[in-house]
Amino acid sequence: MKPRILIVDDEELVRDFISEVLLRMGYAPLAAPTGEKAIEYLEKSEYDLVITDYKMPGLSGDDVLKKAIELWPDCRVIMLTAFGTIDHAVEAMKIGAQDYITKPISPDHLEVVVNKALEYKSLKIENRNLKNEIGDKYSFENIVGKSAAIREVFELIRRASPSDSTILINGESGTGKELVAKAIHYNSARADAPFIKMNCAALPEGLIESELFGHEKGAFTGAIRSTRGRFEMADGGTLLLDEISEIPPPLQAKLLRVLQEKEFERIGSGQTIRVDVRVIATSNRDLKDEVAAGDFRDDLFYRLNVIPIDLPPLRQRLEDIPLLADYFLNIYCQKMGIPTKTLNEKAGQMLLSYLWPGNVRELENMIERAVVISKNQELKVSDFPPEIAAGIPMLGKTSMDVGMSIGEAEKILILKTLKAHGGNKSRAADVLGISSRTLRNKLHEYGLSGND
Repeated sequence: MKPRILIVDDEELVRDFISEVLLRMGYAPLAAPTGEKAIEYLEKSEYDLVITDYKMPGLSGDDVLKKAIELWPDCRVIMLTAFGTIDHAVEAMKIGAQDYITKPISPDHLEVVVNKALEYKSLKIENRNLKNEIGDKYSFENIVGKSAAIREVFELIRRASPSDSTILINGESGTGKELVAKAIHYNSARADAPFIKMNCAALPEGLIESELFGHEKGAFTGAIRSTRGRFEMADGGTLLLDEISEIPPPLQAKLLRVLQEKEFERIGSGQTIRVDVRVIATSNRDLKDEVAAGDFRDDLFYRLNVIPIDLPPLRQRLEDIPLLADYFLNIYCQKMGIPTKTLNEKAGQMLLSYLWPGNVRELENMIERAVVISKNQELKVSDFPPEIAAGIPMLGKTSMDVGMSIGEAEKILILKTLKAHGGNKSRAADVLGISSRTLRNKLHEYGLSGND
């Protein structure tokens, strides 16, 4: 639909002139001779743009501006003003006007200002829709699972999100720590503010301080311009410090100060910068062990560990695997524009029998791979890598211990050997010193025959 534009001016010649320019631009504007009439129009329907004179008998342009923004917050307003009242037009922009035009009006300048105002409105709406889309993506409902362990995580997220408390998310790689951090941010009062991420493990030790706090031009070799750090970039929002255990000890004291005092200095500057940042940290290591080993400050650990959230590995939430598999099947089939595929019964059982050392991320990658390579509507065991099919069942022990029966030890040895050789049954049988037929019988006995 074409944008709706309202012209407000007590001079008929001005109204006609602006209307003619807008008609030439392809718009069909409505004109009002007074502020009172303009507000009457605004109360009846929404307008994308209002072009109003400042000085008019009765209600002024300021009155029209305030009412337009009150009724339609996305409406853009351009103020018409004489040369002697430019200062007032600038004040009107502080109230919410998009721009101003001085009289006499240039047709070319009018076109530029109108196009700019309408483009700004379009970008504003697009940006808001994008933020809503991101918020939907990182809602609680998109953390898939129904197990008791993941329900406990949901409850912690709901309680922690409204607060400004520091959060430490613990969990193995691939368990979804960043997804949880984003869910917390986008369900908090900071949702419209920046969400900034820093992967502490991906940066050389010498760059971490600059990335965190920024630096001034000339502070060190290669500092050719002043640069903001992640704390400045996240001001008003959330800073995710991914793999916090990788922060070197000398920087841990500086980080602790920022968390406590909410202030820091850029490298090479003596000027103190204050920020309002909520910090969420993640770690795939047990920071208590790092503290005990002397590699992590205990006071920093306690400052980060205000609200701990422990993400369980996938092997501890078996009932979530079918839900996650279906979720990823839907996602990747939609991305590829194909009907949603399903898992046959044996493929589903196979997923439940694998240890998933890479957790949810590994499961997602395996589902994506199967969707791509399979020519069938129903995914089979053969659509997955052989090491998945040869995975050690999660039911029972995975290492040989004193007191274990010979049958249990034999099962573990066979499955580990098979996995070590990429699922190649002939090679595994040779290493084990048994026939291929005996190996197939054993796998059948374990419910891992490898058949579709």
